[in-house]
Parts: sequence; structure tokens; C-alpha cells
Amino acid sequence: MRVADFDRDGWSLDDGEQRHAAAPDRFVIPPLWVREALEPGDFAQLIFKIAIDDDEDPASFERMWVVVTGRTQDGYIGVLNNEPASTSENDALWLGSELPFWPRHIIDVAEANDASMAIANAPPKIPWTP
Repeated sequence: MRVADFDRDGWSLDDGEQRHAAAPDRFVIPPLWVREALEPGDFAQLIFKIAIDDDEDPASFERMWVVVTGRTQDGYIGVLNNEPASTSENDALWLGSELPFWPRHIIDVAEANDASMAIANAPPKIPWTP
């Protein structure tokens, strides 16, 4: 399953493993075994690169939480559990948007709760289009 492409989708996911490798003392991420063991309802925090209307800086970076809804061959599928602050509502990325991601994108995790389990079991507001 393809992940988002900045030019095609207007947003993409930053690579948490690359950020950690560049600054391991300042940018700590969970161990790979933790990032590979998420279950539906668990939370994954990702860094989103989002296109914005600004001539000097055409992208904004935001850390946002995603609720895992399932596994894919390469990683996970989930739904965005935050509203992006850097852009107004759009059709591609908003609270409830479905998106695929890989363990290398994950920068933090949190355990499932009743609310996240309900999100994981509901259809996404905005389904992912491959």
C-alpha cells in the first residue's frame, strides 16, 4: 500500500528513524519492536509535512496522533485523531482521515483506551484512496 506523497497528496509523513539517526540524544523514538507491535486501538504519533499557502515556506510540520485500525503488508492503517493546525479543513487530511504508515514513521506510541477502540472499529470519515 502506498503512503502519502507530498506532491500528489499535499502532505506526507516524515521519517522518524532518519530524525533519530541524525540526533539520537535529542530525538528519541520507541524501539523498533514496540513500533512493530501495535494493535487496533493503539495510538501512533507521526510527523506530518503539510502543504500550506506561503511563498517563503510552502510546508508546515506537525506532530499528530493516529489511531491504529489495522495492519498492512508494510505496516499499519489508521485514522487521524487530531485536526491539523497549519491548514484549513480540506478533503485530503482532517480529523478522521484514513492513512497508511510504516513503523519508521512512528515517533511515539500510547496504549488503546475505550475511545480509541471505538474509533478503530468505526469506518473512517475520509477513506484512503491508493
